[in-house]
Amino acid sequence: MAKILVVEDNNEINQMIADLLSENDHVIQAYSGTEGLLLFQQESPDLVLLDIMLPGKNGDQVLSEIRKVSQVPVIMLTALGEKKLVSDYLLNGANDYITKPFDDDELFARVMVQLRHFRQEFKADGLQSVKNIIVDMSNFEIFREGKRVRLGKKEFEILTYLLEHPNQIFTKEQLYEVIWKESYLPGDNSLNAQLSNLRKKIGALDSEEEYIETIWGLGVRLAGDKK
Repeated sequence: MAKILVVEDNNEINQMIADLLSENDHVIQAYSGTEGLLLFQQESPDLVLLDIMLPGKNGDQVLSEIRKVSQVPVIMLTALGEKKLVSDYLLNGANDYITKPFDDDELFARVMVQLRHFRQEFKADGLQSVKNIIVDMSNFEIFREGKRVRLGKKEFEILTYLLEHPNQIFTKEQLYEVIWKESYLPGDNSLNAQLSNLRKKIGALDSEEEYIETIWGLGVRLAGDKK
């Protein structure tokens, strides 16, 4: 399920888009450019549908702010008389546009195409994400909204192994033996120390969500779906 931010000041159009997309995706609704940027920062959406003429910050300002921190797909929502503005937006980082009034099937198709392309490019670049955090598999880093944190080798190996096995619970012994490639000795605190450091580094980027969940009496697992 993708997270889609709709920034459109017309209540009827905004709700129509939400109704169209919410069956398959989680839709976040904003009615001004200022609100749209605030929700973008809070929610880290997978795609943005962005109107050009907005109260508060206009579409150009919103797009510019988004592109400073993210390459998430942005589809512009335009009126018939805004063709010249469309070319400027495409040159400045928008991925696509659709003209109002639009056909529901066309809008849905354009959203799906952009999400598919973005996910393919994302994986090709060695990136994975879980909740609000992106994992850079090539550089041993995690990042969110432009802020990056470097992981230690064992921290990175633990996180990537959990990413490869979403929802699977691992005992302390199992995880230790996979990462250290040797038998676990009772009382060894190495894994606990690495998990603690990893949680702190993730928390520096997102303190609101739990990423590595302890299941008491069983073990640990990745909390939440990876993308």
